This record gives sequence, C-alpha cells and structure tokens, in this order.
Amino acid sequence: MENEPDHENVEQSLCAKTTEEELNKSFNLEASLSKFSYIDLDKELEFKNDLIDDKEFDIPQVDTPPTLESILNETDDEEESFVLEDPTLLNIDTIDSHSYDTSSVASSDSGDRTNLKRKKKLPDSFSLHGSVMRHSLLKGISAQIVSAADKVDAGLPTAIAVSSLIAVGTSHGLALIFGKDQNQALRLCLGNTSVGGQYGAISALSINNDCSRLLCGFAKGQITMWDLASGKLLRSITDAHPPGTAILHIKFTDDPTLAICNDSGGSVFELTFKRVMGVRTCESRCLFSGSKGEVCCIEPLHSKPELKDHPITQFSLLAMASLTKILVIGLKPSLKVWMTFPYGRMDPSSVPLLAWHFVAVHNYVNPMLAFCRGDVVHFLLVKRDESGAIHVTKQKHLHLYYDLINFTWINSRTVVLLDSVEKLHVIDRQTQEELETVEISEVQLVYNSSHFKSLATGGNVSQALALVGEKACYQSISSYGGQIFYLGTKSVYVMMLRSWRERVDHLLKQDCLTEALALAWSFHEGKAKAVVGLSGDASKRKAVVADRMVEILFHYADRALKKCPDQGKIQVMEQHFQDTVPVIVDYCLLLERKDLLFSQMYDKLSENSVAKGVFLECLEPYILSDKLVGMTPQVMKDLIVHFQDKKLMENVEALIVHMDITSLDIQQVVLMCWENRLYDAMIYVYNRGMNEFISPMEKLFRVISPPLSAGRTLTDEQVVMGNKLLVYISCCLAGRAYPLGDIPEDLVPLVKNQVFEFLIRLHSAEASPEEEIYPYVRTLLHFDTREFLNVLALTFEDFKNDKQAVEYQQRIVDILLKVMVENSDFTPSQVGCLFTFLARQLAKPDNTLFVNRTLFDQVLEFLCSPDDDSRHSERQQVLLELLQAGGIVQFEESRLIRMAEKAEFYQICEFMYEREHQYDKIIDCYLRDPLREEEVFNYIHNILSIPGHSAEEKQSVWQKAMDHIEELVSLKPCKAAELVATHFSEQIEIVIKKLQNQVLLFKFLRSLLDPREGIHVNQESLQMPPSVTEQFIELLCQFDPNQVIETLQVLECYRLEETIQITQKYQLHEVTAYLLEKKGDIHGAFLIMLKRLQSKLQEITHQDEKAKEDLSLKDVEDTMVETIALCQRNSHNLNQQQREALWFPLLEAMMAPQKLSGSAAPHLHPEALRSLTMQVLNSMAAFIALPSILQRILQHETRQEKEKEKEKIQQHCDTIGLSNFQMIFLP
Repeated sequence: MENEPDHENVEQSLCAKTTEEELNKSFNLEASLSKFSYIDLDKELEFKNDLIDDKEFDIPQVDTPPTLESILNETDDEEESFVLEDPTLLNIDTIDSHSYDTSSVASSDSGDRTNLKRKKKLPDSFSLHGSVMRHSLLKGISAQIVSAADKVDAGLPTAIAVSSLIAVGTSHGLALIFGKDQNQALRLCLGNTSVGGQYGAISALSINNDCSRLLCGFAKGQITMWDLASGKLLRSITDAHPPGTAILHIKFTDDPTLAICNDSGGSVFELTFKRVMGVRTCESRCLFSGSKGEVCCIEPLHSKPELKDHPITQFSLLAMASLTKILVIGLKPSLKVWMTFPYGRMDPSSVPLLAWHFVAVHNYVNPMLAFCRGDVVHFLLVKRDESGAIHVTKQKHLHLYYDLINFTWINSRTVVLLDSVEKLHVIDRQTQEELETVEISEVQLVYNSSHFKSLATGGNVSQALALVGEKACYQSISSYGGQIFYLGTKSVYVMMLRSWRERVDHLLKQDCLTEALALAWSFHEGKAKAVVGLSGDASKRKAVVADRMVEILFHYADRALKKCPDQGKIQVMEQHFQDTVPVIVDYCLLLERKDLLFSQMYDKLSENSVAKGVFLECLEPYILSDKLVGMTPQVMKDLIVHFQDKKLMENVEALIVHMDITSLDIQQVVLMCWENRLYDAMIYVYNRGMNEFISPMEKLFRVISPPLSAGRTLTDEQVVMGNKLLVYISCCLAGRAYPLGDIPEDLVPLVKNQVFEFLIRLHSAEASPEEEIYPYVRTLLHFDTREFLNVLALTFEDFKNDKQAVEYQQRIVDILLKVMVENSDFTPSQVGCLFTFLARQLAKPDNTLFVNRTLFDQVLEFLCSPDDDSRHSERQQVLLELLQAGGIVQFEESRLIRMAEKAEFYQICEFMYEREHQYDKIIDCYLRDPLREEEVFNYIHNILSIPGHSAEEKQSVWQKAMDHIEELVSLKPCKAAELVATHFSEQIEIVIKKLQNQVLLFKFLRSLLDPREGIHVNQESLQMPPSVTEQFIELLCQFDPNQVIETLQVLECYRLEETIQITQKYQLHEVTAYLLEKKGDIHGAFLIMLKRLQSKLQEITHQDEKAKEDLSLKDVEDTMVETIALCQRNSHNLNQQQREALWFPLLEAMMAPQKLSGSAAPHLHPEALRSLTMQVLNSMAAFIALPSILQRILQHETRQEKEKEKEKIQQHCDTIGLSNFQMIFLP
C-alpha cells in the first residue's frame, strides 16, 4: 500500500518551472512576501511591537476537551425548526457574552442590521497612509473567461483558487487553468460540458501545496481530482458524502493525502486519498453531521515550508463555523476537539468567516485564527504548551461599523475586510486603524448563493443556511503570496499592498506633495503601517527613504516657486509661501540636512524675496529651541536684517542670544542692540563675541547711576536695565553665561575676579569730582539692597576658602559697612538688610569675616530709636529678621529687651522671652500689641496643651491669664470661655469671682453656658453648681430680658423655685408662667398670663384715639395667643372641671370689654375684639362641650345681645359642622 503522492512521471515534472517569479515581476511584488525563513518571518511580523497581553483575554483551558459526539448531541437553536421573521426582530441583542471592550476602528450599534448600519465618519486615512492597496484587472484571464463562455460554452465563472497557477471554475462544470506570467495564458481546460451537465456547476476549488493537484467540488455533490501538470483526471468521487447536497467547500490540508469537504447539508467529511496496487481510492469519514448543527465554513491550518517543523503542525488543525459556534479540532494524531466558542445571538443573515495566519506574539510565532460573523472580528491565538496540549487565548477583538462577507490576511499585521456593500477595508490589526477603503462594486463579485440553496439538487437545505448563503462569496475570493484575487462575473481582479515607494509616488502623481512627504517620513521613522519593500537594518532603510525625500523636496520647492500667485499681491504671495516653505524647512531639519537647507534650498528660494522672508521666519522656532546651530554667516546676517526691517526687535534679541555670532560684525551688532535697547543681546554679544564681561556693566551703570545718586525715581526703562544688571552680575559671579548657558570653565575664575574688582573700584573710569567713593556698590545698594546682598550671599556660598576668596569677602563687607553706616541716605529696611546679611555670614561655622560689634549696637540704637516713630512695623520686622539670622549673638540680651520694650517692639520681646522660656511674659506682649492681641488665646492654648512645657511653665502661663482675665473676656468672651472650660473647668467659680464687672461676667457666662454661642465644650464635664447657672439667668434678666425664655429652653442645670423667684424679682411674667408650667403648676401659670391679658385689655379699653392702635392690639393678640397655647398644651391632661377653670376665665376676660359697648365710653375696637373672642371660641371648642360654652355666654348677655350673639354662634356652629344649633340652644 502506498500513500497518494507516489508521483508518476507526469507529476514529477509538475512545477519544475514555477511561474511565481514572473507574476511577481508583473505585479511588482516584493520577494519578502513570498519567501519566508523562520527568522525572516519574525522580522516581517515585527513581533517586538506586537505586545498583546494574552493573559488579559485568556479563555480558560478546558481540562477535558469535548468530543465531537458530545458536541453533536448538544441541544442548540438549530434543532428547532427555523422560521424566517423580520430580520430586525430576530437579533435584538447581538452583544457576544464572550466579547471584551477594546479600542477599535469604530463602535457598533447592537441593533443595526446590514442595511441599517449607521454611517460613521472615519479619519481621512488617505492623507495619513496614502493608497495602501493596488488593484488591477487581469485582462488576459478576464478576456479568456468571456471567450470560453462564448466559444466552448464554459458558462459563467463560479469559483477561483490560486497557487502558482490560477484555477477558475465555471457554471458548466469546466475548470480553466491559467498561468501567472505576463501573458496569463490558458494552460489547461479540465472537464467538458457533458460532464458538467451531469455534475452541475463547479461550486468549490482547491489546489494542494505543491501545485500538483486540483480538487473540484460540484453543485450536485461530485468531487474530481486533476493532475495540474498533465491535465489528467485522477479521481472522480461520487460517494464521499450524502447524495443530493452541493459541495460548499473543498480544502486540501498540508498533508497531500488529506482533504476536507463541507456540503450543503451542513456536514463535514475528511477525505483520505490512497493508491493501492496502482489503483487510486478515496476514503471518507464524517467529522461533523449537519443533522446536529449546520457547518457553513471550514478552514484548515496551512503552514509554509519554513514552518513545517512548527510543533502545532503535527495536529493538522481544522476550524469549522456552524450557525451557532466555532470549533477547532485536531485531525491528527487522532480526532480531538480543542475549542468551542459560541457566537451569542447574531443576525441570521450574516456570514460566518474563518481565516488562519501565523503571527508573532511575545517573541513566539504561532497560528492565529480570525473568526467573524456580523460586525465583530475575534482573534484567537493557538499555541502548544509544555504538556503538548493546545492552548487558546482570546486577543483584542475588532468592533466594526459594518457587516463583513469576507476576511483575508494579507500579512501578519494587515487584514483586508469586505463588507456587505462590497467595500474593502484595509486594517492594521495591532492598532485597529483603518488604512484605506476601496470600492470594488466594479468587480461584479460572484456570489455562491445558489450552491448554499442547493438549487441543482432541488433546494433541499434549511432556510437558515439558505439565508446565510445570500451574501456568501467564499469561492470568489482567494489569497496567495500577499495577493488577493477577486472573481467577477466576467473578470478577475488582483489586489496587493503597494510598495512604500509606490505609495509615495501615487501621492505625487495626484499632486499631494505634502501628504507624500508626511508618508515618506513615517516610513523613515518606522511608524508607517503595511510597509512593503523596505529591507535591511534601520539605518539603511532610513537612508533609502531620505534620498527619496530629498528628491521630493527639490520638486516641492520648484513647484512652490512655479505656482506663486500674481507678483503684485504681496499678502497672497506671503500666504502661499507660508503654506509651502515651512514644509521644506521642517523636513530638511528633520532629515538633518542643513547643508541642503542653507545652500541649494536657500539659494533657490532667495530668487523670490517673499519666499526668502518666509524662509528666514521659519528658522526662528528652531533657533529659539536650540535645535538649529551652525547656520552660515550669510543666513545669520540676512535673518537679523529681515527682522530688523520688519521692526521686530524683540525677535531679533531672542534670536541673537541663541546664535553663534562670532562670524558677524560684532561692533555693528552691539551698536544695533544698544540703539534698540536689546540689553540681553548686547551682553551676549560682548560675552560670546569678544569674551568681554566688564564693558556691558559699565554701559548699564552709566545709565542708572546718575538718577540714583540724585535721589530721582527711575523710569521703567531704567528699572529694567537695573534688574538686568543685577541678574548679569549674579550670573558672572556664579559662573553662568547670560542670559543662557554656562561660561567656559577655564574662564570662570577670571570672570569672577574681574567682576569683583570692578564692583569694588573706588571711583568709576570717568568720575566727576562730586562722585562719592565706591560708586558701583553704592548704586546697586540704592537700586535694590536686598537683591544685591542676596547676590553676594550666593557668591560667598560658592567661594572656596582660599586666601584670595577670604580677602574678597572681607573687603566687600568693609565697603558695604562704610557705604551704608556712614551715610544717612538708606532706610531702616536697607540698613537692616545689610546687618541681616552680615549676621547670616557671621553665623556660619567656617566664618572668617570680622565685623566690629559696636556697629551692631549702633544699628540697634538706630532701629529702636524712640525719637523716630515712623516706619515702626518696618523697623521691628528688620530687627526681627536680623535676630533670627543669628545676629542675636552680637547683642547684650538684657539691653536688647529693654530697648525693644521701650520701642514697643513686642515681637522682638516675644522672641527674646521665648529663648528664656518666660512664656508668661509673652502674654503681655500679645495683649499690648493691637495687631496681634486676638492671637493670645491660641498662644495660651498651645502652651497649656502641647507637650514639651514643664508644669511650672504651664502654671505661670495660667496664672498670668488669670491676672488678665477681664482683658481676655473683654477681648473675646467666647475664646476666653473656651479657654477656661478646656483647661481649668474646676476653677470656673474662681474665674467668676475675679470678674467684678457685671457686664463682662454676663458675657463670659453666656459664652460658657449658652450652647448657641458656638463654643465646643461638653457641658456635663464642667461640673458647675446650679447657682452659677442661676447667676447667669439673673444677669440675663438684667441685660437681655427678651432672651430669657429662649435661653431657659436650652439650659439644664438650674433649680425651678430659685429661678422663679429671680424672674418674679424682675417682673418677667411670661418667664414666670413658663417656669410654673414647667414645674407643673398649670393654674398658677394660667393666672399670671390671664392677669397680663386683662391688663392689656384694660389698656386698650381706656386708650384714646391718639394712642398707637396697632401696637396695643398687637400686644393683646400676642398675649392672648400665648395664653391659648398654654391652655391647649395642658388641656389633654386635665379633667372637664379643670379645663373649664382655664378656658371660661379666658373667654370672660375677652368678652368683658365688649360689655362696655352700651356704656357712655365705648372702646375703639369692637370688631377687632369680637374677632379675637371668636378665636378663643374656636380654640376652646376642641376641649369644652358646646352647650357649656353657650350657657356661659348667655348668662352674661341681654336679650338683644343674645339674639345677635345667637346669630354669630349659629354661623360659627355652621363652620364647625353643628347644623341643629336651635335644638340645643337654651331658651
């Protein structure tokens, strides 16, 4: 027994001469697409950039993979009868439960259908990537397909397969074999129309790896095998699968004796080819039965010869897509299911798609399966683990905004998608960026719908499979060697990636020069996508691209000059060159071709004055960012002149300090800088051009010294110059260049010495007789004493302790003292700054300076002079800084304290007392200082609460606080109360005794006891006797009687009897009534309120018309309302007799004034009183029986009054629901 590829002589000659190289020449393919080595594959895939975390999207490994039998026996939707409904209703939820959110080309709406996908505007990929794909019509093959249909009745094309040859199947059962050379000649015509009439159309084609065999599947289910070298029919297979079903797919595996077919019944069969005793046979084995789930797409894993030893190839993996799930099975060494993956709910009309490709992830090359149905593409990485098992991990999925009908890998990083409206989308898999879209409706793509519906055998397929077949084009698209072939009804088209050079040239042909340069630069930087044709290491690739970019730049410059608008319109010309010239400058500098930029490009653009100006302006940002050095002298000169002519002097200065000006005319540049007040540039030119550091100082001093010596205010320009002078001196003494960079190391000591010698000169070079000594030091001290001394302090820090440095420091200090102490022109702040500076220097451990201590005493006298009350705060602050800087060691402390107290320098006193731990005396400092007196509370609190102070120190502070308790309470009663409650709650009674002033005591107790005052103290922790609270209540009665009731409502610790006596003493009747009610004496409280009401009523009864009517009535109403409220609060707890004892006296009191209506002196408010009386009646009706109320009223009325009152009461009864008033009315 022999396996199938026992090649006959005819077969051995097959493919001896491959035509692949000829086709590559025809289509300009790069050799890297068709020739791989294992290492080359890694390079091509650029695995270092393919950093996908396969753990993040890991599909858990199944310990025991399911068997085919168990999968076939699973119950799924396909077992139910399929009923076609409205497609928009079948798929409400298309979100796959296994999907993960990722960045993607576009989002998808789960409710969108094929024709309802929303149109989402994508970025213009053409401007970013150019034309990525080149598509061409294979004219020779297309013409011969049409000719075959006419001449030999071949019929229309139905299927295509591509390898070293191109095979096209037809509707009349013929297989046309074409070469891939330039002539695209017809090599073979396999089959004949008579057989075609028997077998039907060719529905599927497959060519094996070595291009020696062709398998043809037919619409009526037959399969034939042909020898592609001789054109001999080797096998005709009619029993490989159930009859009456079309062949949807026929696929060779990497094993030439093994193929897979899929029929319209949804079943999958394994075909094994054998040759026994010279007889060719075919054995068929069912892998998947369509009765348990229809498979409509199959894809075996093919590996290139370079990967034949890959560990995964031994399993002969096969991917299958049914209408509900994806399966990956291994055919070898034995049949085994390695993975199942359900779709979730999908649009029933969407087409399942499968595609394998080897990719590199984490430095390992493994196969990746892409599968899709609808608008989501999933990627599964398949690898073998150490145990020998297959492990599958889910990678980033691609979420689209369109439905797919084809998915093709063009290389490991680039995929080509065909959507349902026949538009191609080129996608970079890693970034998921859409590189290009191409409309291919002109192809008139062939669809396989008739085979999916099995029309040739009577249409005996499920409705679900027929619906999928509406958009099926599996057999119309074939890929090989980086090319994709599309079969149309009358033509064959080929698509492939353009080389990098072709993509750039394609943009140039369309006059898109800017886009061409941008694309070329992305190739140069290695950031472009779908790159073809760049080989070698990075430097070699960059050099090749750079040469091409230089060519484009020359073309770009010529084009810019040629297309310049009308010479008369300056603004239009400027805009034109501003749009073009910066591009030239940018790319020349990016390519580091300054030689090109400043010679040929500059010469070319200088032909046009406007272009020249724009060119020079483009250089500015590069110069300012120090990215452009080494310009030619001519360009530098032209640059300065250009900005000077445009009056942009600030720009000139900014440019000069970033340029190497040694090749320019230094004196001319200095003169220009001085005339235009470009001081930074002037200093820079002196320093860098002539190594001269003193001359710019002299020029600046000559401007600012005269007005300062004369005591005049400097102009804004002079202030700017003075500030620049200070900064320049600071830079020189610190070894830094001005305004940028550093002084060369060999010049630093020389520059420092020159600057110091200059500053301490006794007189200036052009001194007048009136000039005072040390003019430069004097000028700087007058200009900004503090900053000049800061400059010196920083310089002293940098000095090394050599003899010369020590001499310089002592000398400058002596000069400072002589200038400032012997001169009255300086303010206390200026003098203080000097001695603060000196104190800091003297306090250093390695100090070598000497300053006469007598000078510090003179400064102390100067600052504390009681004869001069001006600048008090300034003098105190200066002295405080001096002491804090270490100057305290220069003074006798007792004398210092006496002078500070005399000068009322309380912060100085505090500083000194703090050093001696005399914290109690600091309280006096705070209390005497109007600006800081309120800070005394925080100070006392900190001393008493923060650890670190002794008990004696805390006691002295507390005693001092007690001595000043009245001052503290007067200052802030709340703060004082909080302080006492927090730290000495047990001594509150002592504090109360110390507060002799009754108003202060009242404020203190209110802050302490009234929680509304806002101090945060636990009242229970105070442990005060009730007498303290009662004392506060008595003070409250005196000073704020209107607040007594509200305060009593929040107070707790007081005795009722004693408090009632206090309120009676001060005749606060309402308060007394409140307390009696709280005590439980309701009647007593009522009598007090009633008496008060009667008094108010009596007042209103006897008042004349001139009295304040509104005020009196308001008093009566308020008192009555309070009395009613008292009765209502307590009536619920009283019996009938007790209630009447409250309500009837109240009613009688209100009715009494109305009895005077018939008297000689009637009151002024009868109607108002009647209204108030009715209010009492309304209130008491809820507690007193109505007959009792009526009887009490009528006992006091005359007949006429009774009739009137009867009418009013009847009205009242009606309002409260008593309709039979007459029945109960007593005669």
